[in-house]
Amino acid sequence: MSGKRYTEEFKVEAVKQVTERGHPVAEVASRLGVTPYSMYQWVKKYSVAEPERQAAQDQEAEVRRLKAELKRVTEERDILKKAAAYFAKTSG
Repeated sequence: MSGKRYTEEFKVEAVKQVTERGHPVAEVASRLGVTPYSMYQWVKKYSVAEPERQAAQDQEAEVRRLKAELKRVTEERDILKKAAAYFAKTSG
């Protein structure tokens, strides 16, 4: 990875060249000095309207949060199972 970061505005303008003006992705990528892969990713991300994009990002954040919570709760459950088995074994 080159580590070069582009602003949101730069990416949106690059996508507009593809979606609104009809330029080929490879041509725009070459002209701007980015990889075609990056351009395709930007087109995928920025070609939808802002409210839809924000809703998708919110959903992704919620899924990440829920996965983390599920992992924590699963670990807690496993610990409690082991503790219950240990105490059942020692008391009986």
